[in-house]
Amino acid sequence: MGSTEAVLQVFSGTVPCHFFTDSCLSKFDPITSSKHHINWIKKRVSRNMQSLACSTMLHSGLRTYPFHGIGSGSYGNMTMLRRSWLQSCKCQQSESVSGLSAEDINGGWFVDSAKKLDTINGAVNGPNVLEFQDIQQLKQEEEALKSNGANGTVRDGLHKTSVDSIEDEAWDLLRDSVVNYCSSPIGTIAANDPTSSNVLNYDQVFIRDFIPSGIAFLLKGEYDIVRNFILHTLQLQSWEKTMDCHSPGQGLMPASFKVRTVPLEGDESATEEVLDPDFGEAAIGRVAPVDSGLWWIILLRAYGKCSGDLSVQERIDVQTGIKMILKLCLADGFDMFPTLLVTDGSCMIDRRMGIHGHPLEIQALFYSALLCAREMLAPDDGSADLIRALNNRLIALSFHIREYYWVDLKKLNEIYRYKTEEYSYDAVNKFNIYPDQISPWLVEWMPNKGGYLIGNLQPAHMDFRFFSLGNLWSIVCSLSTVEQSHAILDLIEAKWADLIADMPLKICYPALEGMEWQIITGSDPKNTPWSYHNGGSWPTLLWQLTVACIKMNRPDIAAKAVEIAEKRLSRDKWPEYYDTKRARFVGKQAHLYQTWSIAGYLVSKILLADPSKAKMLITEEDSELVNAFSCILTSNPKRNRSRKNSKQTYII
Repeated sequence: MGSTEAVLQVFSGTVPCHFFTDSCLSKFDPITSSKHHINWIKKRVSRNMQSLACSTMLHSGLRTYPFHGIGSGSYGNMTMLRRSWLQSCKCQQSESVSGLSAEDINGGWFVDSAKKLDTINGAVNGPNVLEFQDIQQLKQEEEALKSNGANGTVRDGLHKTSVDSIEDEAWDLLRDSVVNYCSSPIGTIAANDPTSSNVLNYDQVFIRDFIPSGIAFLLKGEYDIVRNFILHTLQLQSWEKTMDCHSPGQGLMPASFKVRTVPLEGDESATEEVLDPDFGEAAIGRVAPVDSGLWWIILLRAYGKCSGDLSVQERIDVQTGIKMILKLCLADGFDMFPTLLVTDGSCMIDRRMGIHGHPLEIQALFYSALLCAREMLAPDDGSADLIRALNNRLIALSFHIREYYWVDLKKLNEIYRYKTEEYSYDAVNKFNIYPDQISPWLVEWMPNKGGYLIGNLQPAHMDFRFFSLGNLWSIVCSLSTVEQSHAILDLIEAKWADLIADMPLKICYPALEGMEWQIITGSDPKNTPWSYHNGGSWPTLLWQLTVACIKMNRPDIAAKAVEIAEKRLSRDKWPEYYDTKRARFVGKQAHLYQTWSIAGYLVSKILLADPSKAKMLITEEDSELVNAFSCILTSNPKRNRSRKNSKQTYII
């Protein structure tokens, strides 16, 4: 649908009917929802006709956020009884953040809509981004406007009105997904699709799914929901969960939680709200989440950076929570590598996809969380040893990823000429990689300019698939070097038709097919080739792409991707993911009105309008790490055997 047609349909009230449900309701009421939708349409038309800015106040009882937080105090007795925590509706009212007001930060746009034919590496980008019929439709709309005497100003105004309408709809949907606990907002459910009866666990608040929602609220100046989320999930951290009589490590954050209303013990007429967490013991595949605690630390830092309220991260219980996560991740084991050893399905890719071992996504989040934690940890006697271990791990991890995970055309040719069965401390092929592992698709796919970090590295195995989240977050947290970061963005531009196509962004490339798909995924019917986590396209990845592009001062890349996405996201009812190589179909099992698809789009729009706000997510590499890394490279015999080794040694 062209922008002109979209605006006319909004004004005339002929927009396709969407139903909405209140986040507190468990059943779908078509009458109530229909009235809600009619009011929503009237509000949209009124807002578009009067050119009013989007209000930051929440509606349907969610507009104002009275905060009832968890009382401060020692974290020493966190192994509390279930009943004492369930009665948390009687929690103390916390101090509110004063002097902070919500502001409307929907603003300018980086790329003029007239620049749709910008070139990428010398090739016209239009056919790679828009289908032929879309280009024809744009031409017809332009001719129609010219025939009616419309000038460029009117056309730009109509386009801006259409985009503003999409943003307003996204904000309404995001706020409709808010979950309340003790009369305060605590998070957002994964999806709010009233047309689907197969809810599964999409009616729960997921840690990783809430991250873009939390960032969107922070950018909008609505801090209470993020503060509540941080503190309540921290309390859930101490619960002991078991799977077949086995308990995971202390410090594990839940994958998700749900607010339930249960009768009070001894009084059936009275009820109370309880938080019911899932640490993986009820999840499909029964896999504990490794990334939940890492994302929690990243969001905690972003909250302090954006709100200016450092009192949360300075609390004793929050400091203890950070240390528990770090001790769980830094615990000594049998692994020889500085990367974090995890099982398959323990992150965003939560099904069997052959990413067990040392997947890049976890390493990037791990590195980012270590940097954020080091910045927030209070200097005291109890944290000295932890900070020392943290610094050593940062140095070793950055060297390991940059040196052994990186591939470009030059590095690929080196691997192609590897000698195997090398035994010595200065072996070039340290992991005994066989050159035959280089797949034919990679030989043809690797561009002359650009490179990326591979998906996984283990003895005699390199997973050469391109994983978007791991590469993008490596840029954001400075795990990759400046040169490598630019090369990753160069590769995205060079392979635009493969990674962006008709809907950003491929979660991984290429998809597993044929016998390889059968063996690695176990013939997973949801992870068929170019679907879901097996090469599907996920709109939520837009916000990570935007932050990475802003950090490298190349926001035009993200702006083009966002412009593609907003042509379909609202029309397709904000799906979870898209299928096929060019992402032309809505995913066959994708939930609609997926919250992190909505929030990812909003975060991208806000950051592109004001790139300075991305600083709360970006971590710059400090000089100590740079110097230590240089010392390792200087003493590495593979790099230069003639140079004198550094006096200081590092275990890598």
